[in-house]
Amino acid sequence: MNRTLNFNKPWILQRADPYVYKHKDGQYYFTASLPSYDAVVLRKASTLEGLQEAEEVTVWEKHETGIMGAHIWAPELHYLQGKWYIYFAGGNADDIWAIRPYVLECADEDPLTGTWIEKGKMGSADNDVFSFEGFSLDATVFESRGRHYYVWAEKVGVGRQISNLYIGEMESPFKLKSQQVMLTTPDYDWERAGFWVNEGPAVLKKDGRIFLTYSASDTGINYCMGMLTADEDSDLLDPGSWKKERLPVMQTDESYGIYGPGHNSFTKDEEGNDIMVYHARIKKEIAGNPLYEPNRHAMLMRINWNHNGRPVFGF
Repeated sequence: MNRTLNFNKPWILQRADPYVYKHKDGQYYFTASLPSYDAVVLRKASTLEGLQEAEEVTVWEKHETGIMGAHIWAPELHYLQGKWYIYFAGGNADDIWAIRPYVLECADEDPLTGTWIEKGKMGSADNDVFSFEGFSLDATVFESRGRHYYVWAEKVGVGRQISNLYIGEMESPFKLKSQQVMLTTPDYDWERAGFWVNEGPAVLKKDGRIFLTYSASDTGINYCMGMLTADEDSDLLDPGSWKKERLPVMQTDESYGIYGPGHNSFTKDEEGNDIMVYHARIKKEIAGNPLYEPNRHAMLMRINWNHNGRPVFGF
C-alpha cells in the first residue's frame, strides 16, 4: 500500500535517471543509470516498496571496445508487440562522448532471466539524415491512439552545442517511421544554467491530455523540470500541438533539502494513484564534476491533480 512509501526521500540510493514500469500482470520493474555507467540492471517486485530491497540483476554490460563501450545512460524498459525492449544511450570506448541511442530486445517472459540481444543503434526513418547523427540520449516511448512515439534529446549546433527534444512516430520498436520534429529547445534562463539543455522526457496521460515532462540545465543543483502539454486528439508531430510552461514545474527546494530534481518517469501505485519517480540530491555541495558524483538518489512523489485537470508536483 502506498501509505508505507516515504515520499520525496531517498528510495533507492545512487540510482540516477530512474525508470519504473508496471507490467500488465501487476509486477513492477526498475532500472536506472549506475554510478559506474557500465551496465544495465533490472529489479522486479510486486510492489513499489518491494523494489527498494529487490535483487538487482545485470542483464547487459558495456562493450570493451567500440560502440556501446562507455557512458551507459538512462535505460528504460518497455513491452512492445509481445517483447521486452530496453532503450539506453552509450558512448564509444574510443570516443566516450559519441553518445547515441541503442536498443536491446528480449523475447522471453521474464526480462531478468531472459536472453537480451542487441538491435543496434535506434534506426531513423528512411528519408531522415539528421536523427541520431549527433549526441543523442534519454529516449522514451509512449502510445497514443494506437500509434507509438519515440521522444529523445539530441544536441545540435556548432561550438558549445544545445540539447533539444525531438519526437518521431515509430515504424517498429527499433526504427522510426517519420522524420524528427523538434518539440522544445532551451528558451528560458532556468533551462540554460551551466549548459543549454532539454533532456529526460517522460509522459503522463490523463483525461485525453498528454503531459510531457523534461529536465533542464546542468546535472547539479540547477537541474529542474519543465513540461509540455498536448491534446491526445491533436497531431502530436505538429510542434504547435504542444504548449510549453513558462516556468519550471519542479526545482531545487532547500527548505525540503532536495537539490537538482529531475529525469523522471511515471507509474501507478498498487491503488492506481499516479506516482512520479525521479532523482535528486540531498546535499547542496557537490565535489567535482556533478556528472560523476554518485549521490543522485531515486525518489518517489505522489502526483496530485488540480481543478483544471493538471498535475501538481510538490514536495
